[in-house]
Amino acid sequence: MQELRVFPNEFSLNAAISACSKGCQWRCALSLLSDMPGMMVTSDEISYSATISACEKGGEWQLALSLLGKMIETHVMPNEISYGSAISACSRGGQWQLALSLLGDMPQMRAIPNEITYSAAISACEKGDKWQVAVALLSIMPEIHVLPNEISYNAAISACEKGGRWQSALSLLIDMPCMKATPDEISYSATISACEKGGQWQLALCLLSSMPSTSLVPDEINYNAAISACEKGAQWQLALGLLTSMPEMKATPDRISYSATISACSTGGQWQLALSLLSEMPTMRVAPKQISYNAAISACEKGGQWQLALIILGDMAEVMVAPNAISYNAAISACEKGAQWEVALRLLEQMSEAGVVPNEISYNAAISACEKGGQWQLAVNLLADMPRAGLTPNTISIRAALIACDKGCQWQLAVGLLANLSDMRAAPDEISYDAAVNACQKGGQRHLLPSLLSGMQSSTTALFALL
Repeated sequence: MQELRVFPNEFSLNAAISACSKGCQWRCALSLLSDMPGMMVTSDEISYSATISACEKGGEWQLALSLLGKMIETHVMPNEISYGSAISACSRGGQWQLALSLLGDMPQMRAIPNEITYSAAISACEKGDKWQVAVALLSIMPEIHVLPNEISYNAAISACEKGGRWQSALSLLIDMPCMKATPDEISYSATISACEKGGQWQLALCLLSSMPSTSLVPDEINYNAAISACEKGAQWQLALGLLTSMPEMKATPDRISYSATISACSTGGQWQLALSLLSEMPTMRVAPKQISYNAAISACEKGGQWQLALIILGDMAEVMVAPNAISYNAAISACEKGAQWEVALRLLEQMSEAGVVPNEISYNAAISACEKGGQWQLAVNLLADMPRAGLTPNTISIRAALIACDKGCQWQLAVGLLANLSDMRAAPDEISYDAAVNACQKGGQRHLLPSLLSGMQSSTTALFALL
């Protein structure tokens, strides 16, 4: 008996491609689409749209655009779904210009833009840091009789947040009910975060407290944004209050909550509280990571607790958390404030041994540590090492090295440093020149003062030295 072969029809294949799309299996969807002609099944807008959607979910924006182009070539008219998926693919790929281009092409292809396609284009602008364009697209929607929804507004508010435009973000949040769009937790989180970036901690707290009146329960993301706003506003008491109130509101503090609060305590000079919060994290089943440890080390640095800063840095390795440049820099700065120049230099060496590349901050702190410890030779050597390490000395580096030369009565080195700064592409400030002037005076080299003065804009010390 001859074997009966049954080929799938377009309905079953389209369903299979849609299933692949929902499961983020773009390769499988693409394979099924390419196999359709061999199965004597014609690809239609449904099969193409589902495959484009699968590519979008897989982050394959080039493939999504290629499929959209193939639709037109094979006289399969793309619809709103096809364009929506292609625009979303461009959004995921950070291709905001292409997303706008596709949105503009829709009318000539008889595909009517809707809230989905506009939301996807606004989201693309948000990811591309184009808040002005995102807001402009949102404002156009009512003019073409497309009502913005929560997704449209949230994408535009997020774009304003990234662009540091807290006023615009707040304005959009207020406008949402007028356009029959209900603000949700995402709307509030983005607006609170925008206020945080704009230093508007009072507004951030006001927004957080107003959420329950709109039947919204603040979540961890909302609280974290508000705590960060308090941290930037040097309001450590308020940050701590928010952290402790989270469980009452059924919001579980996470690593970001604790890290932002620790950082707020650090800014407020509350190093004991910062360390207490760090030690509390494991008992709350929150594993500290780099950001938490770095905030605690910084708190110790600000509080003049260099020994504790070193202990925390050592604790990181014990719990398999690798210190980064921020960790080392804070510890070196702590040693600098504690006049521990030898430990500071040892940490600078350990950075390289641990595969962490020292930056300008690392060197500046180490040079300052040597200056405070009266080690002018080491301070000058570190300054000279910076260009060899691919780093450009800045005002802080120069100032510390010249003050070290002044303290060590090394007028020749001070004058030589000033003469060679043009090669380092560095600009000394008034304090740097004053240090060089003092060094020359101590060395009895008053005849050099006019030439030093000619290279600077103004210095009270130098002017009085010439009198």
